[in-house]
Amino acid sequence: GRRMLRGQFSAFLLILLLALAWLWMPAEGRRPPRPPPCPPSCSCTRDTAFCVDSKAVPKNLPPEVISLTMVNAAFTEIREAAFAHIPSLQFLLLNSNKFTLIGDNAFAGLSHLQYLFIENNDIQALSKATFRGLKSLTHLSLANNNLQTLPRDLFKPLDILSDLDLRGNTLACDCKIKWLVEWLESTNTTVPAVFCSSPGQFEGQRIRDLDLGDFQCVTTDFVVHQVLPFQSVSAEPFTYASDLYVALAQPGASSCAILKWDYVERKLRDFDRIPGKAPGWGAPPRLGPPKQFTPQGEVGEMLDVQMVKHFRVKRDQFLCLSRYIGDSKVVRWEGQRFVELQTLPSRGSMVMQPFSVEQRQYLALGSDFSFTHVYLWDEEKQKFVKFQELSVQAPRAFRYVPAADVQLLLAPSFKANTLVYRHVVVDLSL
Repeated sequence: GRRMLRGQFSAFLLILLLALAWLWMPAEGRRPPRPPPCPPSCSCTRDTAFCVDSKAVPKNLPPEVISLTMVNAAFTEIREAAFAHIPSLQFLLLNSNKFTLIGDNAFAGLSHLQYLFIENNDIQALSKATFRGLKSLTHLSLANNNLQTLPRDLFKPLDILSDLDLRGNTLACDCKIKWLVEWLESTNTTVPAVFCSSPGQFEGQRIRDLDLGDFQCVTTDFVVHQVLPFQSVSAEPFTYASDLYVALAQPGASSCAILKWDYVERKLRDFDRIPGKAPGWGAPPRLGPPKQFTPQGEVGEMLDVQMVKHFRVKRDQFLCLSRYIGDSKVVRWEGQRFVELQTLPSRGSMVMQPFSVEQRQYLALGSDFSFTHVYLWDEEKQKFVKFQELSVQAPRAFRYVPAADVQLLLAPSFKANTLVYRHVVVDLSL
């Protein structure tokens, strides 16, 4: 009986000690463990969060969250480093929202992210830096958005991407998408079939089936290379001792400026000035016995012609007839007479200059009342098509001047500074 009594006493003593220890414990220690923090619009567990109707990317999420789903969000833009406060994230689903814009580096800090789904939104464009830093991403879906183009090398930061879904977008198969065709040919990433929405000749075709030769992406442009701070009415290039010079007639200054091409600085520099009343143009001396032209015909209905210029395309011979009042014309020699080929609006035109750069035939049509129009010869249509506008006031001449590896177009102006344009080749796919 004594042994039983001792056992009961020991048990009572143990319970009493535990009760006293609980009473001495701080109040916060006696509370049951709190559930992980979770915004009102989300449902959370220790490592997942599911958010509906959120007004912004939730901030007070459990730090151990590795999966976040957001649907029907009440905002439209995902800004830079929007999820940087959840660096452990591995799965991010942003489907069925109204997102229209994803900023640069929007997913910065998510070096562990493996799955990213941005489907059924209204995203129209992405930047080259959208997915920067996602070195662990293996699955990416941009399906069913409104993407019309993708910036070059968009997927370059995604070193181990294994699956990509671009279906359901309105991709335009123009030069800006050429890089994607090249990428699809070389990548090991699995990409379900994506189709062209435009232009017409490619509509409905699989992007993967397009040939790189289908893209005509190399074009040209005339950009201002140098501004010469004086007026002039003509430009005449010449070489002396292997150096390039340009003589610019300046009747208003009663002189002729001589400029020399600087091959190091790649610009025209002042070299000399010839005083005296400068002519608007010069004529070479006549050598040998005199010769005469014989009449071959007339070009009818061409009053007020200011300038006549000749050019040739392959075996065909053409004349450009510029008019100050009325339309200028391009005519072609048909063996016995000139036949009108094209009419070009040209009110106020004093100059109409054809010139060729490499394989391209251009025509510069100046005006005292509007922009200068540069036309490009279309071999298929057999006529000039509008190519570019140049802002030259009252041009009196256009002169193409090749200067080593630089192609220049000089535009003397009667009322403003003389402009020097540079002919550049532009690859629209870059």
